[in-house]
Amino acid sequence: MTIDVHTHFVPNGWPDLGDGRPWLRPDSEREAMIMVGSSEFRRIRSDCWDAPLRLADMDEDGIDLQVVSPTPVFFGYDAPAGEAEKISRIFNDLALEICAPGEGRLIPFCQVPLQDTDAACRELERAVAAGHRGVEIGNHVGDRDLDDAGIVTFLQHAASLGVPVFVHPWDMPAGPRLDRWMARWLTGMPAETHLSIIAMILGGVFDQVPESLRICFAHGGGSFAFWLGRFDNAWRARQDIIGTSERPPAAYTGRFSVDSVVFDPAALRTLVDVLGPTQVMVGSDYPYPLGERPAGDVVRRADFLSDASRELILRGNARRFLGL
Repeated sequence: MTIDVHTHFVPNGWPDLGDGRPWLRPDSEREAMIMVGSSEFRRIRSDCWDAPLRLADMDEDGIDLQVVSPTPVFFGYDAPAGEAEKISRIFNDLALEICAPGEGRLIPFCQVPLQDTDAACRELERAVAAGHRGVEIGNHVGDRDLDDAGIVTFLQHAASLGVPVFVHPWDMPAGPRLDRWMARWLTGMPAETHLSIIAMILGGVFDQVPESLRICFAHGGGSFAFWLGRFDNAWRARQDIIGTSERPPAAYTGRFSVDSVVFDPAALRTLVDVLGPTQVMVGSDYPYPLGERPAGDVVRRADFLSDASRELILRGNARRFLGL
């Protein structure tokens, strides 16, 4: 069994809600364009919503179970809380419909209106009761990072419910230097992920949430593993300005997981060396063009992994994360 913890969906025919909100412009039965207001954001294909097609691709890639999470552009964190809660409810109900034909192979993760703690906790409870197995959140809400008091309260609530949390970057920095070569995706997305882990550590979040919190960061955690020594050095050398964590950053590497979307066995080796083989899980970013196909390929190609470590990364760690 191989489990993919990082894939996305978009509900077919998502309407134009106005006010510059993301919506779906159908171009054919098999393709559509994600629009943000009147601007084209990303062309997608029916594998975003077609369960039989997803299942066929999973069979081709040797994937037994697949976590299906929202596409972050639809989070609605900039909307009024009431509107964002409505968007989340509709998205979450549609996710259950999309996953239903999978007969347990497609595992739905919900979204929540993270800008409002009470609404986020309320929707999490409703979605889990309806059949969702976890929640995907963005790595920030406006200028509020994951150490924001309201977000910490939400994470504490997720832990109390035993709900796993998947953190995905969104709303990346823009500007002329980042608008070439897909640089927002190549540099901004990893940097946002890296920053969210730093916020959890130096912001003291891991000292406030229980160790039972199961949380995973997308895209190998950005560049966190490569720069952990720099963070530890800064924590020791500049205690006057470095965060509020009780311990140095390296002491928290067992508190979170990352996915394997790094494409290169050498990069995967860094993750395993720094975080340990129990903290990495297969992810693919399916079905988007910058994702990995076949899913799990980098893990299978990594000749430095022992059989036991490969087993953990392909399935064992995800089973623990998902509570299977």
